[in-house]
Amino acid sequence: MTAIPLGAPRRLVEFTLDGQEARVPEGSTILDACRAAGKDVPTLCQGDTLRPRNACRVCVVEVEGSRTLVPACSRGAEPGMEVRTGTERVRHSRRIVLELLASSVDLSTTPRAAEWIKEYAAKPDRFGPDSARLDEEPRIDNDLYVRDYDKCILCYKCVDACGDQWQNTFAISVAGRGFDARIAVEHDAPLTDSACVYCGNCIEVCPTGALSFKSEFDMRAAGTWDESKQSATTTVCAYCGVGCNLTLHVQENEIVKVTSPHDNPVTHGNLCIKGRFGYQHVQNRG
Repeated sequence: MTAIPLGAPRRLVEFTLDGQEARVPEGSTILDACRAAGKDVPTLCQGDTLRPRNACRVCVVEVEGSRTLVPACSRGAEPGMEVRTGTERVRHSRRIVLELLASSVDLSTTPRAAEWIKEYAAKPDRFGPDSARLDEEPRIDNDLYVRDYDKCILCYKCVDACGDQWQNTFAISVAGRGFDARIAVEHDAPLTDSACVYCGNCIEVCPTGALSFKSEFDMRAAGTWDESKQSATTTVCAYCGVGCNLTLHVQENEIVKVTSPHDNPVTHGNLCIKGRFGYQHVQNRG
């Protein structure tokens, strides 16, 4: 039996959430409290394995006494605060953010984006057909994963995962300024000429599908990608003795991609190139 260190118990913070008393452990964010209370607060840039970046701003809420709306993903819960998650001011802000994103970025593979656009009555087309878009072809320069910047919302999660929060490879960063800003490797070179080690941890945290497995990209292009027909089985990677957990996503008896459980104490969702992409031998594929 493996002993799991629980740490010292944390005191509870009491505050008001939409008129109801809320109690969460000290150090929790407003978003943690909302989820504990069953409130559906939309978020895109927040990741359960990364520090908040406050980039997308769709999780904003209203805090009594605060001049501006605050991001629920990073604002800590404080004793006595009064939080409102569904005021007209909050809904208006989320609606504008969704409209700006959906008018400039392809959100077709972003989970729940269409649902949120409908819920907040967002109208991305009100900016007209001339709204600025990147309109760039997907970058396919290797056999493992694809970069489709038309779907990138510059949430910085991939940069953080590749940088000091997990991989420490520092292969990617933000290049350019203003509308020309994009995620890129050094000198905007092909991945094969960069410092990328193909761990795929950037794919794991990407919220929009801007980074995707080559296998998934090809199947979507062919119209055969169907998550309703996929099963997910978690197992242990056999390449070394670290004990990383793999979740194999299988469709029609073929492994189509590999992820890792974020709550695993060994990997926290991270893998190396072998664990994430080295499954072809199982299916006798080249």
